[in-house]
Amino acid sequence: MARTATIPTGQVMMLCAAAWAVPGAGHVWLGQRAKGTIFLVVLTLMFAVGLLAQGRIAPFDFSEPLVGLAAFADLGIGVPYFVAKLFSWGAGDVRAVSYEYGNAFLIVAGLLNLLVVIDAYDIALGRK
Repeated sequence: MARTATIPTGQVMMLCAAAWAVPGAGHVWLGQRAKGTIFLVVLTLMFAVGLLAQGRIAPFDFSEPLVGLAAFADLGIGVPYFVAKLFSWGAGDVRAVSYEYGNAFLIVAGLLNLLVVIDAYDIALGRK
């Protein structure tokens, strides 16, 4: 059952940081275990599919604005991004038929996780 009372500001910031770092963690923190688990599985799987489809984790290259924005979107998934970078996954292969699909999966997984963070924030403030 979701909490309806508001949470102190310091805890809300910690909740948002946890929700960004681990997809679904904010919802689990708020008592919505099933919803949080679904977010964890689906968003992490979506990011993994992007990697398996030979997608590229975009570099922070601001000489090309869209590449820079894609890098921020990729970073939106939290810890899976850093795990992929640690193991040098996400180099991408432009020759792969699935390259653009992989890029789309990586970007969308990050952006969806940011929406999940906003949802957890709204729930924590009692707006939902």
